[in-house]
Amino acid sequence: QLVESGGGLVQAGGSLRLSCAASGRTFSNYGMGWFRQAPGKEREFVTAISWSGVNIYYADYVKGRFTISRDNAKNTVYLQMNSLKPEDTAVYYCAAGAYYYGLESSGYAYWGQGTQVTVSS
Repeated sequence: QLVESGGGLVQAGGSLRLSCAASGRTFSNYGMGWFRQAPGKEREFVTAISWSGVNIYYADYVKGRFTISRDNAKNTVYLQMNSLKPEDTAVYYCAAGAYYYGLESSGYAYWGQGTQVTVSS
């Protein structure tokens, strides 16, 4: 089970930190990803981190502004979002994939319920 938290309403230029708490499996065996879906758009990749935390991918549109991290002792992955823009407004989902941390949503078997992030201009 994956449970996201930390979403909310923020002004452009502001910051938010999302958390995703995992339970029920050996968290350290799973790559973790963050995806987002804006109204009327398809779900898109944001960032992903390998099970060890050594390997990380970012989508170009968040690179330099967002940071993914994980704490395997707490079974939690984080998404620090800085310099937020109105176009970052979306429902953000975390996902877990057994030994997978790629860009394709199909590689992730488990998904959270999502948390809304709204950035006002």
